[in-house]
Parts: sequence; structure tokens; C-alpha cells
Amino acid sequence: MPKKKARSIPPKLTEAEQDLLTHMENGYELETDSLGGNPVLRRLKGGEVIRPLSASRNTIKALEERGLIRSGKSKDPLTIAWRVNKPR
Repeated sequence: MPKKKARSIPPKLTEAEQDLLTHMENGYELETDSLGGNPVLRRLKGGEVIRPLSASRNTIKALEERGLIRSGKSKDPLTIAWRVNKPR
């Protein structure tokens, strides 16, 4: 099985931002409510749920403004699933 290339996390990110990106790159999906609050990390395999204590609505907004994540579709209409943007 080929190894996954580790994506370099950009410098000057807060610890909470780095933590979210690391989890998302390692098989977790970030979900928030429709307003961007109440972030939850859900493992794609197995459905394990982690609630990041240090992340907030502002953390999600900052990652989106920097172009590191983008919103996607979710099964629940009141939930936003976030995806990591691919490097160019």
C-alpha cells in the first residue's frame, strides 16, 4: 500500500487551527451547525466523534478565509461538512 504524502501545514496557524487541519487530513470530517458554530470532528471510518474544545466559530471562519477549508454538502440540511482544500 503506498504511503500518503504528508501535507505541510502552513506556518502562522494557531494551535486550534493546526489541530483541526491535522485531524481532517487523517480521516476526520469537520461538521458545524448552519451558522458555523458547534464544531465536531467525525471519523469517516467508524463514526467516532470528537468535540475539539479549543476550536470555535472564529477558528472555522479563519481557516475558510485563508482558503484552507471549504464548505461541502452534508446529509443533514442544518449541518455544514467542511473539506480540506487541495494544494495547487
